[in-house]
Amino acid sequence: MDRKYLLKSSIKVARVSRLVAKAIDLFIVLILSIFIYPLGIILSVAYIAISDSLQNGQSVGKKFMGFAVISLEDGKPCSVKQSAIRNLPIIIPLGIAIVPIWGWIFAFLLGVPLILLEVYLLYKLDSGHRLGDVMADTSVMANDGSQVQIKKRKDSWFEESQPTIQ
Repeated sequence: MDRKYLLKSSIKVARVSRLVAKAIDLFIVLILSIFIYPLGIILSVAYIAISDSLQNGQSVGKKFMGFAVISLEDGKPCSVKQSAIRNLPIIIPLGIAIVPIWGWIFAFLLGVPLILLEVYLLYKLDSGHRLGDVMADTSVMANDGSQVQIKKRKDSWFEESQPTIQ
């Protein structure tokens, strides 16, 4: 299916601001993981898995930066399933980190390349999507009322608009 990746608002979202929003979420994960180890890692995995489905598609970092994650399927806020899928590049290395020493090493060796790939795709794809967005079929957009305009649209974003001839 040919999709327009996509929303003009999504493309306008500043990439650096998205990275700051994710850094805020990862800071929460880091604090939990270090100070409440090993239970903190389990809580961190749970937080990251559902974070983008909280508060109408806003994790703590996205709420702070004024972004929201929406589903490209229907324009609704990101579901729990989509949030878990879009954050798999972080969840997998984080889950491995529960094993002391060797888990930390493998988590680092797997996590760094995945995060670098995410950042690379964020900057290289014209749509501004990262790997997680592509996997979960989601998009990040500014939480500035554009979502309300999208919900009011009568035609689909995925279909080419046919010009009306009068």
